[in-house]
Amino acid sequence: MADVARLRDSTQILLPVGALEGIRGDLEEQFVVTVCREDERVRIIGSPVEIKGASEFLARNGIAVA
Repeated sequence: MADVARLRDSTQILLPVGALEGIRGDLEEQFVVTVCREDERVRIIGSPVEIKGASEFLARNGIAVA
């Protein structure tokens, strides 16, 4: 059976609120992801392939993804 934490990490990115300021539209235009605001953070949800691409996109735009 798949490790739940690993699967979750491959299908979502958690960032502080404001991290996507100025690039959220580009992110949603280039990748099939859902962006949800939750209190003090933003959750980006998508397939493992989309999340990998989104992570690379964020890194290119100076946003560190843990």
